[in-house]
Amino acid sequence: MRAKTTASYGTEVKAGSPDRTFSIHGHVLTAPKPVPGLYLVATPIGHLGDITLRALETLAGVDIIACEDTRITRRLTDRYVISAQLKQYHEHNAAMARPKILEKLAQGASIALVSDAGTPLISDPGFKLVREVCAAGHAVIAVPGASSVLTALSVAALPTDRFFFEGFLPSKEGARRTRLAELAKIDATLVMFESGNRVQDTLADLAAVMGARDAAICRELTKLHEAITRAPVSELAKRADTLETRGEFVLVIGPPSADAQIMGQDALDDLLRSSLKRDSVKDAVAHAVELSGRHRREIYARALELAKEIRGDDGED
Repeated sequence: MRAKTTASYGTEVKAGSPDRTFSIHGHVLTAPKPVPGLYLVATPIGHLGDITLRALETLAGVDIIACEDTRITRRLTDRYVISAQLKQYHEHNAAMARPKILEKLAQGASIALVSDAGTPLISDPGFKLVREVCAAGHAVIAVPGASSVLTALSVAALPTDRFFFEGFLPSKEGARRTRLAELAKIDATLVMFESGNRVQDTLADLAAVMGARDAAICRELTKLHEAITRAPVSELAKRADTLETRGEFVLVIGPPSADAQIMGQDALDDLLRSSLKRDSVKDAVAHAVELSGRHRREIYARALELAKEIRGDDGED
């Protein structure tokens, strides 16, 4: 029979104690099994020391840890000497894994859901699982902790009273610039993720659409080679060729000034060209009027010029 404990964050283990344990700096602690339910446990975004005591106790106490990549989660459990049953839950196996998790919960299991890094469900799989767990009447409990979104906001030296999290931008340039033109109208600080192989192109697109706005490039947050670069977007784009592209990036873009609400000519042309490749002149103009802050007559005249240049028509459609 497992010894009972009422400690909030574990008690020191004595000889013969059960295996629901974790270790901090050589001190082995025991964790009670959590009440049945799904626990959304935030894990470090880089530095393995950035985990809460409650998270360690939860991971050590649950019956199963559902994770994206068992190899990555194993680094964390090995660091804190947690003997846990790891099961994969990611976008490719989610449809098959969800019914099994629901079945375990119905049997009274306690299950932790973790992502590879940070808070689960933030640009990670898990939404459908949480929705189905709630619909089935099981408990869903958050165990909060690290988040790259909030970490980047805290060090960017940009306004944080209002922010909009975009996640990853489209991979293709035309779609990316169109989306950036839409984001440029939001009166808030913008936060987005980007991969190393696209970050230079994204900075160029950001400069074309939001060149005057202050920004920060946050690379490898909390890791050994963490780097924060703060400057106007146009300046960051000029330095893009010298940017170390290995690692993970969070881009933070400050809110627009009153003048920045009017889209620049280059950005307007990019938006119109992208729209005209798939839409009529009428639809492209309507879209640009909504996003650019410019007069319709001016945009329509420019759209006709670009339509002739792109497809050789008279634009009267």
